[in-house]
Amino acid sequence: MDKQKFAFGKVNYILLIIAAVAIVLGFILMTGPGSTETHFEPDIFSFRRVKLAPAICFLGFVFVIVAIMYRPKDKEENNEEQPQP
Repeated sequence: MDKQKFAFGKVNYILLIIAAVAIVLGFILMTGPGSTETHFEPDIFSFRRVKLAPAICFLGFVFVIVAIMYRPKDKEENNEEQPQP
């Protein structure tokens, strides 16, 4: 029985899952109480919500691109590159 050719391999899917977890983590870190008309919440300008969370989200999106572009070396290519003694 022939094995089906998929666009991505197992490693690509694992990298995509890691990237998705990083993106979700970044959005979770952005959450918190908001300011109202009667009460100002200074936490909206915290390091975690303004710098850390967007940086984690950005790295997650970059990692998605890496996961999509990643191409593992085929075993056939490795055999062609190494000369036989």
